[in-house]
Order: sequence, then structure tokens, then C-alpha cells
Amino acid sequence: MKMSIIGAGAVGATSADNIARRDLVQELILLDIKEGVAEGKAQDIMQTKGLLNYDTTVIGVTNDYKATADSEIVVITSGLPRKPGMTREELIGTNAGIVQSVVENVLTHSPNTIIVIVSNPMDTMTYLTLKKSGLPKNKIIGMGGILDSARFKYQISKHLHCAPTDLNAIVVGGHGDTTMIPLIKHATWNSIPVRDLLSEDIQNTIIQDTMVGGATLTKLLGTSAWYGPGASVAHLSEAIINDEKRLVSCCVYLEGEYNQNNICLGVPVVIGKSGWESIQNIKLSPEEQASFEKSAQNVRVMNDVLKIS
Repeated sequence: MKMSIIGAGAVGATSADNIARRDLVQELILLDIKEGVAEGKAQDIMQTKGLLNYDTTVIGVTNDYKATADSEIVVITSGLPRKPGMTREELIGTNAGIVQSVVENVLTHSPNTIIVIVSNPMDTMTYLTLKKSGLPKNKIIGMGGILDSARFKYQISKHLHCAPTDLNAIVVGGHGDTTMIPLIKHATWNSIPVRDLLSEDIQNTIIQDTMVGGATLTKLLGTSAWYGPGASVAHLSEAIINDEKRLVSCCVYLEGEYNQNNICLGVPVVIGKSGWESIQNIKLSPEEQASFEKSAQNVRVMNDVLKIS
């Protein structure tokens, strides 16, 4: 199996490293527009092969989309990273042009691929890709909900002093500081409701810390995070490649689900070899549904900048 990652920055390269270590594909193409960057990072990853004992071959190329031909999955990380004080909304103009160009080039050589969007603002870039690619909706997936849910589990685990892997916790809505909705009322620790174990004040702290998780890292690092996003890309890719029917939160196109139409938002979906296979309904409380509708409204404002429908 072959897959490609477009953008060899910190997120793209870390995604490639995670995927190679898991031995998910035979060939992985890492592409970047900057001369030598993808080649250098691919070679660096390949030099770990004898130490980590995997078989994946990672190949770096400079702007050569022919090398990505016949990829079954393409991950798009291209675009400007978020800087301190910059909102995802401010990225729309520049990154929309970049992502649209990338999608056109990718589909020239891999017309039936599954596209995973990481570029920000992710909900809007996923919507743009869906509208411009002509691919079936199940083949366009925004990764953000997986990352947000991982951050949610991290925050819960800090307060419960438990293993994050023992938690079931999901974030829905937009992938943004003001649009994501950590569903604390639905979170469990090995079937025990988290809300039964934590005070309301702590629950609210967890929600707020999850929502600003990306912004917190941007402030500390001076740029966007990469370890969490890279692991999230590998987690999603693994579910597709192994046809795992894994239930995760991803940004997908809604046609009536959760009372929304013509928008890409994070909801629980089953992931398998064809991309996302079904949307699972979580019964939201009136308060949660109101938050979801507000999230959708905010994402629509960003989508309107694209002037597509």
C-alpha cells in the first residue's frame, strides 16, 4: 500500500515518522515545495529503520506530484502554521489557495484517493476540499476531532490520575478554541461516568483547558504543535488501512445529521477502508445541542469567506 503526505513541516514529518514506525504502508511519499526539506527529513526517518525494525520506505520529493501517483491515502498538512495571537480564521485566505492547489495536483495522479485534511482552519479546509475535489463525501476527512479528543483525555487524566487509554471521551463541533465541544457528560473511565468522580468546577476547568489546548501550545512553542497532530494522523491512517471500524471524532460533511446541512464539522464517525463509513448519533442535551449549533454558525462564517456553496 502507498500513501503520501503533502507538507514536510513539523506536522507532516512527525506524521510520516509515526506511520513508518507502525509499519502501516510499503511506501510513503513526503512532499514539500521547499528544495531538499522533504528529502532530508525522509532520509533522517529512514536512518532509524535499522534501529526500529520497520519495513516502510519513506521517500522525500520536492514538488513532484508524479511521485505520489496511486496513493490510497493522501494527508494534506500544507499551509501556514498558526503564530502566537493568530486565530485560525486569519489563516483562511492564504491556506485556502494552498490547499486547493494541492488537492488539484493530488487528484491528477491519485483520482480515487482518500484525503485527510490537517491544514488549518481545518473545518473550512475540509469543506473546501469536499466542494472542489468532486470526491465522494466519505473520502474527505478532517483529522481535528481525534486530536481534540486526545487533548480532552489528557486533561481528564491529569485530574483523575488515571491512564488516558482507560478513558472514553470525545470532542465534537469545530476544531477551534471557541468552536469545539468537549462532551464531559458523556466521558467515562472504564464505564464509570467521569462527572461522578469530579466536581463541577474541575469539570469546567477540564473543558476550558481542552478548548484552549492548541492555543496554549502555540503560546509556549511559538508555533503550532506537532507531536499530537502527528500521532493523530497515524491513528486515523491505521484505522483506514486496517479497516478497523474505529469510532472517532472527525470532521465530515453533514447532510441533516445533528440538524446541520452543507457543512463539515466534527462528529463521531466509524472509520474503515473506504474512509468514513457512518455517522453515529450521540444524544446531546439541549445545552450541548445549542453549543453545537453555535459552533456550526461560527464555522459557517469562516466558510463564507471561501464564497462557495
